[in-house]
Amino acid sequence: MDKLLTPKEQRQVLWRLLSYIKGYKTEALVAFILLIFATAGELIGPYLVKVFIDDYLTPRRLEARPLLWIAGAYLGVLVAKTVITYFQLVKFQELALNIIQLLRIDVFTKVHQLGMRYFDQTPGGSIVSRVTNDTEAIQDMFVSVLSSFVQNGVFVIGIFIAMFLLNVQLALYCLFILPVILWIMKLYRHYSPIFYKEMRERLSELNAKLNESLQGMAIIQVFRQEKRLRQEFAMINDKHYEAGMKNIKIDGLLLRPAIDVVYILSIIVVLSFFGISAMESPVEIGVLYAFVNYLERFFEPVTQMMMRLSLYQQAIVSGARVFALLDHTELAPGAAEERGTTISKGTIEFRNVSFSYDGKRDVLKHISFIAKPGETVALVGHTGSGKSSIINLLMRFYEFDRGDILIDGVSIRHYSNEELRKNIGLVLQDPFLFYGTIEENIRMYNRDLTNKDIVEAARFVQADEFIKKLPQQYRHQVVERGATFSSGQRQLIAFARTIAMNPKILVLDEATANIDTETEEAIQEALANMRKGRTTIAIAHRLSTIQDADQILVLHRGEIVERGTHQELLAQKGLYYKMYLLQNGLTDVEEYV
Repeated sequence: MDKLLTPKEQRQVLWRLLSYIKGYKTEALVAFILLIFATAGELIGPYLVKVFIDDYLTPRRLEARPLLWIAGAYLGVLVAKTVITYFQLVKFQELALNIIQLLRIDVFTKVHQLGMRYFDQTPGGSIVSRVTNDTEAIQDMFVSVLSSFVQNGVFVIGIFIAMFLLNVQLALYCLFILPVILWIMKLYRHYSPIFYKEMRERLSELNAKLNESLQGMAIIQVFRQEKRLRQEFAMINDKHYEAGMKNIKIDGLLLRPAIDVVYILSIIVVLSFFGISAMESPVEIGVLYAFVNYLERFFEPVTQMMMRLSLYQQAIVSGARVFALLDHTELAPGAAEERGTTISKGTIEFRNVSFSYDGKRDVLKHISFIAKPGETVALVGHTGSGKSSIINLLMRFYEFDRGDILIDGVSIRHYSNEELRKNIGLVLQDPFLFYGTIEENIRMYNRDLTNKDIVEAARFVQADEFIKKLPQQYRHQVVERGATFSSGQRQLIAFARTIAMNPKILVLDEATANIDTETEEAIQEALANMRKGRTTIAIAHRLSTIQDADQILVLHRGEIVERGTHQELLAQKGLYYKMYLLQNGLTDVEEYV
């Protein structure tokens, strides 16, 4: 769990949240003006009743016209206050929704700018929690806390002004209320962040566990892990419950009950004052009524503010979590300088590249090779040998700090990400399909591609045949992750998506692994056409799929230990030779030849 926020850090988070109001100054100004008028309406009512009691009811001056004026004024103020309060609440809600909409867009945009290392270290459910639950808590602050604190703050000041106008001495006696209330608020603000932070952390863990369970539901059911996952979820849920109960207990002690005690003491002070005064001179009933009424109205907003403190603390803790994400500095690698450099041929060169994910252990060590247009360079090796890391660096998912990677003789650091993505086509072993139609998944919202381009790309990779058999063909709906398609069909759509881009560089991460033998033959033919004139980097686990590669790099523990063509590597009788024997169940390659 992260460290607790200091009072200074809490203030910094608050001011940063309030800075979002700058974009909506007009709406905020209108809301605050309406709030002031609504507060004024609350203060005028008791004063009109005081005038009625002391000036007309007590002396029995029951004249019709003045009484009608007072009654009309009272009703008018009541109606006006109700109408103004309605519009004030609507304006504050509108302001809060606009701010949270802007904040959520900022967070969502930031997530797409973060480097892959952040997602390696942070559970997906935790990120979802910051975009949804935490921003929702911040919205509550703008809707309930901000308007409540401003309105009630103005109201409290107005009440004390009115009390001093009625009786200075009694108003001074009542000032003891303020330091007591401030002390209770300080005590609450000291302890509540501990429990709120724990609640937010546990809620984040709940979301992470739920997200993991949904993503791996098939594996959970196959391996009968439902009971274990339920127990783990229940354990986290219990911790969230315990944190919530701690919060409820401190709320129950320091919010309303403590304020009620102070309220009773203040009423005792007021009644004692008037009781003592009554022994010496007549008591003005209207003033007594107004004082008791103002005290009641004073403690109502104070109680509301105390109750809103819980929302405030939640918002501050949530705001800190959101800003921690927004302030994360490890972004996805981008161009070091904008040169407008373009990729013309697609020649790739790794020049003595070393790389570490954690800064301690190198997963790549002094990698050097050249891949020219029209050539296929295959990467083979056991799991953890560094094959995918080479692809990750070429795609600029991670930043490297030693050596260099060049395309057409220019460091990839000098290309914009847009230029790299446009010219490097990536096909993964497990393709990802978005919710939408097949056409949209191939087009990937590139409006430069025509419907004819989409169909030709599908035909090129042999996907058109199965698409034409679907009820709506290219308009056929794709559910989440393409779950209704077979692995081979999803892979074919991913191939069509890549070919539609017409990239100069092709990156294949065991792209035929999930395709049946019959389909693979057609795909291999399509791949042969795709590789013509393009630089191809292919990760292969099945050596039979890369026998025609121009160069095969054999990796072991992050180093290139062998390189050459298929036949050259077999002749060396090294690691590649042993891998080939194992995959084909041979004791000697000569059996195969």
